Amino acid sequence: MSAAITLEELLAWNDEAARYWKSHLEANPHLLALPCDIGPAKNVQEFVRHIWTAELRWAQCLAGVPVITKEQLPEGPLDALFALHTQAMQVYRSLLAAADEEWSKSYVLEFDWVPVEARTVSRRKIAMHALFHSQRHWAQLTTLIRQAGFPSGFRGDLLFSMGLK
Repeated sequence: MSAAITLEELLAWNDEAARYWKSHLEANPHLLALPCDIGPAKNVQEFVRHIWTAELRWAQCLAGVPVITKEQLPEGPLDALFALHTQAMQVYRSLLAAADEEWSKSYVLEFDWVPVEARTVSRRKIAMHALFHSQRHWAQLTTLIRQAGFPSGFRGDLLFSMGLK
């Protein structure tokens, strides 16, 4: 067994966390209305939308397909938002079938908010960024709802991931 963590394992960890949160938010729908000031979100539902939108948009960029526009994005309900995650996972899984050398190829980011010197990255780095972006935000959400008096019990650390040995 290699010491390296694969994109497949990170993808499984990401999917595990997303499914946990979907289930937790379905069981506690009042949490979706909690105020949230992380990123562009005004409440938890908008924050979850941001997380799953980013997953899908990055997957679409890597796949070379049209990227969903803000106007095409659902605002809710939770099932519609989770569909963004599901679609992203399908795209990532299809991309993981590509040869290893495809992942080291350069990709040029064309976003004004990315410094010019940081715009050329590997496709692998983009995928890792997207997956860690989600995990970072789930950790923020855990803190936010705990501080609001609703501990989730989320154990999102990689150590507790079921898909990684």
